[in-house]
Amino acid sequence: MIKSAYIHIPFCVKICTYCDFNKYFIQNQPVDDYLSCLIEEMSWVGKRELETLFVGGGTPTALSVKQLERLLIAINDQFDIHGEYTFEANPDELTEEKVALLKRYGVNRLSLGVQTFDQKLLETLGRSHKREDIFKAVENARKYEIKSISLDLMYHLPGQTMAQLDNSLTEALSLHVDHISSYGLILEKQTQFYNLYQKGQLQLPDEDIGADMYNFMVQKLEQHGMHQYEISNFAKIGHASEHNKVYWRNEEYFGFGAGASGYVNGVRYTNINPVNHYIDKVTHSTPPILTETTPSLEERIEEEMFLGLRMNQGVDKERFAVKFGCVLDDYYKEEIDQLVQRHLITNSPTHIALTSKGRVMGNSVFEAFIKL
Repeated sequence: MIKSAYIHIPFCVKICTYCDFNKYFIQNQPVDDYLSCLIEEMSWVGKRELETLFVGGGTPTALSVKQLERLLIAINDQFDIHGEYTFEANPDELTEEKVALLKRYGVNRLSLGVQTFDQKLLETLGRSHKREDIFKAVENARKYEIKSISLDLMYHLPGQTMAQLDNSLTEALSLHVDHISSYGLILEKQTQFYNLYQKGQLQLPDEDIGADMYNFMVQKLEQHGMHQYEISNFAKIGHASEHNKVYWRNEEYFGFGAGASGYVNGVRYTNINPVNHYIDKVTHSTPPILTETTPSLEERIEEEMFLGLRMNQGVDKERFAVKFGCVLDDYYKEEIDQLVQRHLITNSPTHIALTSKGRVMGNSVFEAFIKL
């Protein structure tokens, strides 16, 4: 039975230079109509009990207080959430009034899009918040006793130095948050950064510096009690993201909203992106699905490997055998032997897992498990 869901709010107060998620500048958008259709789409799966729910974007906190409460009421009417209930938020939008509202309706985890504590880099990224907004947002979350607070940080940014990364990590740790997600910048098409790079107007640190930044970050966070449990995620004990583990374990989940993806009854689907198209489909009681694919057994096995290997514990051999009816060591014998020899994975009696070297070279390892 499906125990998780993702809800997409595709609106932002400001469009960031690096972001390729489905998002739209909120001014003059049909936000209320979108919420009506989102609520309608959720109703199609019937009343459900969930273990995890993640509301992302875009920026959910770009909604007005009235719109936010409308969404929260609809979610609670539709779902009984027994575990982790996360909202993404921008620091400057996470007012005390909005935190109080989120707390009142059961949200117990906040994921703050911080990215960096350096003001110049924040401006380069097109972020709407300032350094001081981060501290105020965490203060508001603490005041209303939000159970778990996570910060998103980025590295390998244009012009970023190791000292700037060190300072951002130090400031993040000073807030004593429960979880940190940290991602190296990837230039995605249809972003301002990509266009600038193509024109020769944007210069990134070289890949070696990016790897050095990653290794430095891992060591510093570990030294301060933030334990790595996935390639890009670190948490205090008891605060790992249970919702994200659903993805990495290749389990099924609902996806609601424009551009949202889901995995239901063996079918992966993605909803259409444009808000007006989404509204039109749902208004006419038509599923707003853009694509549907049913992965073959081989494809599901490949997904199991490159998703599961993201976690430090790796891929569970017993679970693999139950799920796919074959022995992991036999199915990938040659690949496993080669990767062990290159010190990129470990092969214990119970798990296949990345080494520290393997985490830096993750994509190369994942590719080895894709049979061409």
